[in-house]
Amino acid sequence: MRRWLRRLALGLVVLALVAGAVGWQAMRLYRAPGPLAAPANVVVSRGGTEAIATSLLQAGVIADGRSFTAAAWATRGQGPLRAAEFAFPANASLEQVLAVLRTAKPVQHRLTIPEGLTARQITAVLREASGMTGEAAAPEEGSVLPETYAYQWGDDRGALLRRAQAAMAQALKTAWAERAEGLPLASPREALVLASIVERETAVPAERPRIAAVFLNRLKRGMPLQSDPTVAYAATEGGVLDRPLSRADLERDHPFNTYRNRGLPPAPIAAPGAAALRAVTQPAASDDLYFVADGSGGHAFARTLEEHNRNVARWRDIERRRGDKAEVRR
Repeated sequence: MRRWLRRLALGLVVLALVAGAVGWQAMRLYRAPGPLAAPANVVVSRGGTEAIATSLLQAGVIADGRSFTAAAWATRGQGPLRAAEFAFPANASLEQVLAVLRTAKPVQHRLTIPEGLTARQITAVLREASGMTGEAAAPEEGSVLPETYAYQWGDDRGALLRRAQAAMAQALKTAWAERAEGLPLASPREALVLASIVERETAVPAERPRIAAVFLNRLKRGMPLQSDPTVAYAATEGGVLDRPLSRADLERDHPFNTYRNRGLPPAPIAAPGAAALRAVTQPAASDDLYFVADGSGGHAFARTLEEHNRNVARWRDIERRRGDKAEVRR
């Protein structure tokens, strides 16, 4: 009996030692550096542990799918594994890989819609966004707020477009609520239309409120806006003009031609940013009625036609030296 007990005790000791060795080896493999040579973003496929292991194997994040599956099962109490695009550090161990899959935030992508784009251009930006799915129909002109939007791999283009349209609706609502008194604008829609023109008129942010004041002063006096960007929009039927405006363009009978028609055009000509919306609802205090390019990227402003003509003469001299065409406001 005693001999049998001794043998049993010895067997138990051996089993404990073996189990300890196996456990130590398993822990060593669990925490050992993995094969990923450099940090990498990896799209982890949906479909359960095996599908996830396949994604990680193909990306070089793990060296053995069975070890990964075993480690995931052994640590299942720490939470489910998620499918998304994740950032994995270089030489990530199985322990680190599983922690990323369970707790890390998915990789955030950025899509920037610049100010002043037309609906067609915005559609192209969405179409070219990497990692997105689905199609987005061309939005209504001026309905999208230019901004940088975060998204994740696999997000729907249409959903992001709806976010951008909701952002514009909110920005316009805010700008209209904070508008100055006495503006010759009857509705938020009219503010949006004028903001789109201001957006396309200047690349100098500080000029927006003053250019808005010029157009608002003209509206109050019943003067035509004479905005070149509206004529270019008409000439391309909503596209982007790749040539200088011609006399025929300026004389064309078209609803968007603000040389021939008084008042605002029937719709926006581009997507204005929040700053342009503020510019038309909170314009500069100015009596200016004219502006013309000044040769430095900005504009020279004038209250009277006589002063404006002098500014035009200076710009004509600059254009003669440059050999290009002038941008004139009358």
